[in-house]
Parts: sequence; structure tokens; C-alpha cells
Amino acid sequence: METFTHDLRYAVRMLLKKPGFAAIVILALAIGIGANTAIFSVVNGILLRPLPYPDPDRIVMVWMNNTRMKVDQDIHSYPNYVDYRDQNQSFEQIAAYSGVSLNLTGSGEPERVIGSMSTANLFSVLGVQPMLGRAYTVEEEEPGRDQVVVLGYGLWQRRFGGDPGIVGQTISLSDVKREVIGVMPKSFRFPHKDAELWAPLAVTPNRRSARTAFSFYAIGRLKRDVSLEQARTDMSSIADQLQQQYPDLEGFGANLVPLHEQVVGKTRLALLVLLGMVVFVLLIACANVANLLLARAAVREREIAIRMALGAGRLRLIRQLLTESSLLGLLGGAAGLLIAAWGLKALIALSPEDTPRLDQISIDRRVLVFTLAVSLLTGLLFGLVPALQASKSDLNESLKEGGRSSTGGLRGRRIRNVLVAFEIASSLVLLICAGLMIKSFMRLREVSLGFKPDRLMTMNLQLSRSRYQGRQGHDFYQKLIQRVEALPGVESAAAITDIFIDALPNSGMFTVEGRPATPAAEQIEAPLDFMTPGYFRTMGIPLLLGRDIEERDNIDAPPVVVINNTFAQRFWPGEDPLGKRFKFGGPDSDAPWLSIVGVVADMRRTGYDAEVRCEAFLPYSQRSFIGFMILTVRARTDPKNIIAAVRDEVWAIDPNQPISHIRTMDQTLDEMISQRRLNMVLFGIFAATAMMLAAVGVYGVISYSVTQREHEMGIRMALGARGPDVIKLVIVQGLRLTLAGVVLGLIGALLLTRVMASLLYLVSATDTWTFAVIPLLLTGVALIASFIPARRATRVDPMVALRYE
Repeated sequence: METFTHDLRYAVRMLLKKPGFAAIVILALAIGIGANTAIFSVVNGILLRPLPYPDPDRIVMVWMNNTRMKVDQDIHSYPNYVDYRDQNQSFEQIAAYSGVSLNLTGSGEPERVIGSMSTANLFSVLGVQPMLGRAYTVEEEEPGRDQVVVLGYGLWQRRFGGDPGIVGQTISLSDVKREVIGVMPKSFRFPHKDAELWAPLAVTPNRRSARTAFSFYAIGRLKRDVSLEQARTDMSSIADQLQQQYPDLEGFGANLVPLHEQVVGKTRLALLVLLGMVVFVLLIACANVANLLLARAAVREREIAIRMALGAGRLRLIRQLLTESSLLGLLGGAAGLLIAAWGLKALIALSPEDTPRLDQISIDRRVLVFTLAVSLLTGLLFGLVPALQASKSDLNESLKEGGRSSTGGLRGRRIRNVLVAFEIASSLVLLICAGLMIKSFMRLREVSLGFKPDRLMTMNLQLSRSRYQGRQGHDFYQKLIQRVEALPGVESAAAITDIFIDALPNSGMFTVEGRPATPAAEQIEAPLDFMTPGYFRTMGIPLLLGRDIEERDNIDAPPVVVINNTFAQRFWPGEDPLGKRFKFGGPDSDAPWLSIVGVVADMRRTGYDAEVRCEAFLPYSQRSFIGFMILTVRARTDPKNIIAAVRDEVWAIDPNQPISHIRTMDQTLDEMISQRRLNMVLFGIFAATAMMLAAVGVYGVISYSVTQREHEMGIRMALGARGPDVIKLVIVQGLRLTLAGVVLGLIGALLLTRVMASLLYLVSATDTWTFAVIPLLLTGVALIASFIPARRATRVDPMVALRYE
């Protein structure tokens, strides 16, 4: 300990002796360690922290594997859920739930609240109980006895001021009086972070027997002695039995996904790739610092030789030098922690709203331990090679008056060259990854969604069935659209049940008139949406054949439908689809036949990078009741200017009608690609940092080489060498280093970019353009870094350089 204390004091004195050198090293390390700490904090919060439930590894999502739609995570019908619940041998419990959106009215402004209807055992499956009051019971799942609700902590605080007496009070949800029986803990977010209330899943008699009415999610808790693979085998056997027993279920299997994977699975690869990138940045910073220490060791060679001559052993000197590098690493880690704290705030602010577990990201004890470990490891990593090299000094040469540096000789130059080649190779890998991400993002933005997004704004409306009975809902939307279209600055308005759809949209299987029934395993589902007249015109969607939905398509008129071009080409290729009929359901279904009156251009309603599906659009006035719709308005100028006026028109018709998700289409589209944009920005920042560090490394090595070869340069110029000859000599040295690094980097990039192939869109992981242009860019930067010391070499005075030292 006494020796260590002595080494530490000596290390501090040496750093204070060269504060500029220490500052440069600490800054380089702070950038690398800070970036690693920030990204590790995100990885820790999202991927590594266990979910906030008891034994979270035993909680599993139970999905239907829908091979017909090529969707392996589809939802269940209620009778299928009951069979899985009652026949399995693997789960302690399985609960069912579905999403719900209710209008909260009463005191304060009307508000639309997102929640979940679930079976009573959902809370015991998750192992969480209300912090106030109680959860609902199995008896309260019966229709007529289900007027109870459990509030989320956020809704309780925001709407009711955290009133502890809320339990037992009655609130109005979509004009239904429900008794508040409990409040969940602050950390409870299931099934997603927007959920703010939970109510009993009261299944109606017709739903209890409808085998193909897929509406319910399922989640279960495994028994303690059952593995996930055993449970998968068990549930698959039940699915096989159901398919044999019910032919309509052919092609529907079972799929189990651990809840943690379900929550974070979509972000895992991107986060791990980002973590890999910042590790490269740190390694480049370490290589840079190692080069600085090698150069400094050459300056300190005489000091080290004297210590060795006085009896200091090689291990003693290595320990001293590693103490200095470890101290630099710790100081760099402390500065990096400050950078990480700032960077983490920026990362959280820039992250998309749907990023899972965003509230779990922080600099906690695990992150601090990680930073400490990285700081110490970094100090040893960049300090070991210089320490070993410095301790090999030739005493006779080093102690000669004016003797040339042995550390700066051939062996030292080789080590520095290898480090710089490694920097260039690493930065090239990062630059190519960033280039692929940027090109992918540009390709994504070039994709046409099939409509004109400019000057559009949308808002969500959910009508209460108890207040809008019969035709009253249709009258509300018709009146609202007329009033909105009369507003100054509005070009047109319409409404639809969904503008964009997810992997599990409102859809159904269908039968084409005059054709034999399709085998169950080959049937497909088509999303269906109800819309008001003028929707296609408002959205700017081209009508290819026939006509649009019109006001005459009311409840008394023959049922009609408009389909998209993909639908028409798949089922009526080379034919005129107008007048053709199909119906949702099987051949024996009592659903009405729908006559095709129009065909519209395809839209990418599932997002930029998803394939177009068969889609159907029906008149909203031919359905008995439609509660939820999205009002779509095209403005003449900036759509933000009409938001307040449109909202006032809604409340002029019904002052108790909640409005939610008011946004422009540009905002919606930005949110859809926000994760890809963030990935691109982070990749670009880290790659640019790596390129800057690599350029500094090239400059440092070439500059040091020029200083070491000043005597040689003087001789060359005395013998007639011109300035361009000297510049060429120096630049060729830098070019050799660069080309060596580029070759290694291309090999590494070819291997590593395949990992991120799933993050790209319409861009190959070995894209020729990227692999050709990026190396040229990096080579150009390296040549510029070499040219600066090369110019300095031409200013060497031969008389001064040749003067006897």
C-alpha cells in the first residue's frame, strides 16, 4: 500500500507537470467513456433490468400463430382462450384482456382514457395488486355486475388529485357509472404505458361461442418446474386438437413469447448495435491515447533509464506507468460520467414515445460500476503497450548525452503505425454502418404512402353508445363534417375508422361470389374500414376505377364497397372488378354481399416498410353504429392554424365529447420513422467522432514522425530535395497507414454489417456505393491530416537540422 501511494503521488505530479497533455488525454477518454456510459444506461434500463413483477421470467404472452396471414403473434377468440386456459398442464394461470378506450366525463374537461378490460386473474398472473382498495373478482366479470374500475396511479393523480378517498366513489366512463374499487401502484403500466384504468372483461354470450371472433390477448404465468420449451410443446398439442375439432381453425397454432422479450424485442438489435459502435469509439480513443503515451515515453526515456540504472526493476517501472494510465482512465471516466448524464437526457428527449421502458433509463448503481470498470480497463488497455515499450530502454543509448531515442526507433514506430491502422479500420467500420443507415433512411423517406400528407390534420373521436343510439352517431359525424368544411381555411373533411393499421387490424376472411370455397389454410384476411364520403379526396388518394363512397350509400341502399388495387389484381387479374361481389365470412355466412363500386390506388397503411395488403372500405352509414372515428381535415395553408376552430366545432355539437390525438399528418409520419431517424443520427454522431479521432491519430503519428526524422529531412533538402518531394515522402507514409487500415476496415465491415441487415430498408448490408465512397472519404480526411505535418517538414532549415546536437 505504501508503494502504491508513492506511485499515485508520483503519477499526480507527472500529470500536473504536463497539464496540456493530461487535458487532451482526459478529453479523448471522456468522449469514449461518456458515449459508452450513456448507451449502456439505455441498454441497462431497457434490456437488462428485470420487469417490475415477481418472478418475471415465468410470465409469458400466449399468442395465436396465424399462418394464413403470416403473423405469428395474433389474438384469440374467447372460446379458444378458455380451451387453452383449461386444458394446459404448464401454466399456473392464464388471463385474457383487450384494449379499451373510454370517455371520462364529469368534473373537468372531457377526456378520452386508454385502458384494458381483463379477466380478474390478470393481476395475480402479473403478481401485482392495487396499492389502494382491491382488484375485481371473477363474479364481477358477469355482464351487469361489471360496473367497477381500477384506476392507474397517473390518472388518479392527474384527474383526482391523489385523493385517498377515491375508493368507493363513482365516475362516469362513456356514460356508464362505475365504482372505483382500487388504485394501482405507480410502476404498473400493463399492457402498455398509456393504460390508465382496468375494468372486468364481461364477455357477452355470443362472444363466448364465436370461435373465429378474434378479439382477446392472453398472458400466463408458468409453473415453477415447467420450462418454456415444455410449455410450447403443451400448447402446440392443444392447438393441433382444436384444428382437428374445428376446421375453421386450420392454420391457427400457438406461440409463446416471454414477456420481457415481448416488451423489448423490437429494440434489442438496434441497442446492441449502438453499444457495439460506441465500444469501437472507445477503442479508437484508447489507440489515440496509447499513441500519445508512446510519444511521451520517448520524451521520458532518459528519466526511465536513470531510474533503471539506479536499481528500479522492469516490473516496478511497468507498475508505475500503469498507475499513471489508470489515473488518467479514472479521470476520463469521471469526466465521461458528466458527458453521459448530459447525453442521456438528450437521448431520452429524442427517443420515440413508443420506446419501451423509457422511464427505467437512469444512471444507477449498475451503470456506475460499469463506468468504473470501463475506466480502469481502459487505463490498463491504453497504458500497457506504452509501459512495456518504455521499460525496454537501452541504458547505454538512453544515457548518452544527446543520444537518439530508442523508444522512438523502428519498434516504436511499428507499434504506433499498428495503432493508427487500427483506428482507421475501426472508424471505417463505423462510417460504413452510418452510411448504410443514412442511405436506408433516405430510401424510406422516398417511399410514397399513396396519399398526399401535406396540409392534413387529424383528431380522434369516440362516441358513447348510450348517448348516440341508432342513427344519432351518423348524424353527429355528418353534421360535424359539414360544419368543419364550412370553416375558413378548410379545403375538405372526412372521417374513417383507421388511417393507419397495425399487424392486427380490424379484418375478416371473405368469400368471393361464384367461386368455390377457399380451403381454410389458404384463406386470407382483408382489413375493412368504414368511412364517410369524400375521404379519398381529402387524403389525396387517386380513384382508379368506378366511383367513391357517396351520401346515397345509406342504410336503405344496397351494400357497396371500394377496394384497393392489390385486392383487385389478386382476385380479378385482367378483369373489371366493378360489379363483382364478395362478403365477409364463409359461404354459409349470413353477412350481406358487397358490390364493388370503386378501386383506389394502394396505400402503405401499415407503414413505410410493410407490404401492401388487400383492403376494403365501406360506407359508415351502412353500419348501425360507429363510435370511434378519425376526423381528417385538409387545410388550405398550415393545418395547425385550424386545430382550435375544428375543436370548437366538435364542442359546439357536444360539449361533453372528448377529443384526443390532435396532430398534423407530418407529425404522425415523423413519429412513424422517429426510431429509424434516431438510429441514423446516433450512428452518424459516433461515426463522425470516430473519423475525427482517427484523423487526429494520423496527424499525431505523421507529425511525430516528421519531428523524429527532422535530421533526415535536413540531409535530403541539403542534397537537393525540393519541397514537393518532401511532401510526397511524408504523405506516402500516411497513405500507407491509411490503405492498411482501409483494407482491414473493409474486411471488418463486410463481416459486421450483416448483423444490422434487419435495420436497413431497400439497402443491402454490402451496398456497393457505400463500400466505395466511404473509404475514399476517409482516405481523403487522412491525407489532409498527413498534409499538415508534411507542409511543416518543408520548412525545416537544413543548417539547423544538421547542426551538431
